[in-house]
Amino acid sequence: MNVPNALSLARIVAIPVMVAAMLIPFEGHDLAACAIFVFASLTDWLDGWLARRKGLVTVLGQLLDPTADKLLIASALICLVELGRVPAWAAIVIVGREIAVTGFRAMASSKGINIPASAFGKAKMGSESWIIGALVLGPLYLGKFYIAAKIGLWLVFALAVLSAVEYFVRFGPRVISQPAE
Repeated sequence: MNVPNALSLARIVAIPVMVAAMLIPFEGHDLAACAIFVFASLTDWLDGWLARRKGLVTVLGQLLDPTADKLLIASALICLVELGRVPAWAAIVIVGREIAVTGFRAMASSKGINIPASAFGKAKMGSESWIIGALVLGPLYLGKFYIAAKIGLWLVFALAVLSAVEYFVRFGPRVISQPAE
């Protein structure tokens, strides 16, 4: 197992620890959960950078990395719904987008079509990491700036929808018309 794949695996292993820190009340649990979420988010950036820079892209990594990303985001959002910091409908749309785009990419891949991340998709992931991190940190630590995280959730929501629409409009006709390989 190479370093980028180990980082993706570390992200997956960090998820239950983050969930426990978010949902089990103890002094500083929001701070601990945020630190774990930030660590996991940074491993996402680092594993991709290392894999590309060092030529360590593997089939396992191409499966493990996006799976780890989706598990991290979905887990954090579900916990934030439980904590009353994110409305359920927003979490459903954001997680639903992840599932739909992942399924669409898998269908495209089965037809020999590669769908690279778009600018909207990258902006969605970046803003998602920052905003979810702030929401995990919570109002106790952010004080009056917590409202910025709540407003930021709308940005994440908009980018999730926009990037999904972009993928389906840009690649949908080609994916639908191309026979499977």
